[in-house]
Amino acid sequence: MAGLEKEWESRYQPCSPYKVKPLPSHLTIGQLARQTGTKAETIRYYEKIGLLQPPLRSEGNYRYYGAQEQRRLSFVRRARELGFSIEQIRELIAFGEQREHECSSVDDVVKAHIADITRRIQDLRALQGELERMIGNCPGGRVADCRVLEALQPQPAA
Repeated sequence: MAGLEKEWESRYQPCSPYKVKPLPSHLTIGQLARQTGTKAETIRYYEKIGLLQPPLRSEGNYRYYGAQEQRRLSFVRRARELGFSIEQIRELIAFGEQREHECSSVDDVVKAHIADITRRIQDLRALQGELERMIGNCPGGRVADCRVLEALQPQPAA
């Protein structure tokens, strides 16, 4: 019996999880890129940094993605559109995979992001005010007399 098992194992090696025959529902990286509006190099980058799992590979070493990877990529894209950092997205993905966590953990990530957005809005409003003051000081006329360009010049060190 042991000899038969060895012979079987030598002839019929189990398939590597990365070398598969793609199913009709699997997408190549180009197809996934088109369907999600994501560049192929961005998909590869997300794989490299661990936001996407390594895809299945064909015998020809083509990447193939299933519905789960497509959903994950759509999640990452939406989170990026909302301004979440890569690290925040990584946290959100981890919470999604560990369903026993309290929802408050996810809320904390979102609240921190909202606080960051609020700070950036305040900074942008201050910047807007400064630019409006610069324009308000502009007397018009020649560029040689332009207060905006003058205000943009580096100030001498004190």
